Order: sequence, then structure tokens, then C-alpha cells
Amino acid sequence: MRAITFSRYGGPDVLEMTDLPTPKVGPDSVLVRVHATSVNPVDWKVREGYLDQIMETVFPAVPGWDVAGVVEQVGLDTPELEVGDEVYGYVRTDVVHGGTTAELVAAPVRTLARKPTTVSFEEAAALPLAGLTAYQALARLEVGTDDTVLIHNAAGGVGGFAVQIARALGARVIGTASPARHEYVRSLGAEPVPYGDPMVAAVRELAPEGVDVVLDLVGGGVVRSTPEVGTADVRIASIADPEVAEVGGVNMWVRPDAADLAALAALVDQGKVRVEIAQTFPLEETAAAHALSAEGHVQGKVVIRVS
Repeated sequence: MRAITFSRYGGPDVLEMTDLPTPKVGPDSVLVRVHATSVNPVDWKVREGYLDQIMETVFPAVPGWDVAGVVEQVGLDTPELEVGDEVYGYVRTDVVHGGTTAELVAAPVRTLARKPTTVSFEEAAALPLAGLTAYQALARLEVGTDDTVLIHNAAGGVGGFAVQIARALGARVIGTASPARHEYVRSLGAEPVPYGDPMVAAVRELAPEGVDVVLDLVGGGVVRSTPEVGTADVRIASIADPEVAEVGGVNMWVRPDAADLAALAALVDQGKVRVEIAQTFPLEETAAAHALSAEGHVQGKVVIRVS
């Protein structure tokens, strides 16, 4: 099978097209014919070696954790799925090796769910990691109909999903974003406020009694402003700042979860969550896709079409 691999840490230039054997399928896994995958910031961070201290990498490694495709073979004990099922998933395992930027991937069933029926494979591939991150963070924060939620980086890949999911849960949402993206944030259902020094006053004007929930998706110390914008019992989580604990919050790291993926797919099929794609690349241009994602100025997800 064709796959993109890297045999050392480095920039996009370390990515190369390789011919690899078909992956072996374990008893609780299925073989997925990959139609599309997408690029997340963690993908190029893994490629550059930033996660080497916490994740084992076996070279040559195939990058990518998002997938959308069709089940081609099932393992010995996989009653959840059958050959021919259209699936999508967040195929992160404990070792960086057999990723999703390939024609075939062996995926544990715990990492997959049936693909949303109302979107393309490309749109489905843009959803798992970013959508699950938003979904699981809001669930951890127990967001509900009586909450006002402040989302930092509301126009980002995770932030766009977080706004929509929070609104689907019935919450009011305020979101930080650059002025150029305020209209986009409004279109998602949030009330935009600027980054930086004006943010606190803008949030207090919209929510004089304080926000109930703060979700930090950008880092850089923004969680330190929480006492100024939150209620006395504000709930806080961050995916980007390990110092969130100092203000009473929790760190979040997204986990593969079939039930959460199914719930996320249902929100998409109900029209409550839409997927925005910034640009689509063929498999041969994966290096360019990684470079674009690393620039950090795209609106929507960078997708790689595999087959």
C-alpha cells in the first residue's frame, strides 16, 4: 500500500511516499480503506519530535490520527462493525507508527464509529480529533443550558466545534478571536470578543455576573484572566496550558472513544455541527498540507484525500 512516512524527526521535508505491507489486523481491530485524513497541529508536532518524551515513535512512522473510510476486513472479535461499513475515527494508539496517512490502517474498534451520513468522507475526516477534543472538554466541564461559556480561540479548529457543541447543549457562548474572524464566530453562534487587554472588559460587559465556564484552546497564560471574568465557582479546562491547575482548572487530552464519536456524528447529522474545510490536498502533497497547517492561519481543517 502507499503511505506517507518519516524516518527521522524534522520539517515537512522528512515526509516521503513509501510502499508498505498491508497492516496486520488484531482481534479487536478492523482494516480500514482510507478515503481521507486530516492534519492537526499535533501531527506536525509529533513529526518534529516535540512529543518524544511522552510518546514512543517507531520509525518509519506513518503520521496522522484522523480517518474516514470503509471497513475492508474485520478482526476475530469485532461485533461492532462489518465489512463495508463507512466509518470515521480518531486512531491514536500508544505508539506512533501506523498512522492514517496511508491507503490502509488497522484501527482498534474503540477508536471508530460509523461515519456521519450527511457529510463527505473529506468532511468526516476533518472531525474526529478536533471535534472529540471539544466534545470531551465540554462534557468534563458539565456544560448545560444555564451556563455562559467563554471559549478562548473560538475561531480555531477545536474552537469552532466547541462553539457549536456548546450551543447544541443550550449554553450561551462568548468567544475570543481576532477581529477579522468575529463574523465567523458569530456565524457559529457565539458572541465574539477581542484577544488581549480589551478582552476582560468586553467579557464583563456581555456577562456582568461572570461566565460559568472557561475553555482555553490557545494557551499563553489566558487562563490567568479567569478570576476577572468568571463567577466564584467558575469551571475551567485547558488543552494548551499546563498551568491551568494554578487557577483551579484541569488539563485535557483527547481520548479515542467510540461512544463519543457516535454522539458527535449524531450532532452533525442533526445539523447542529457543521464542518469547515480550509483546503484539500492529494496524498502526494502531504508535506504541503503539513506546512499549511503549521502556519496556523487557516479557517477550517486541512484535509488529505487518500482514495
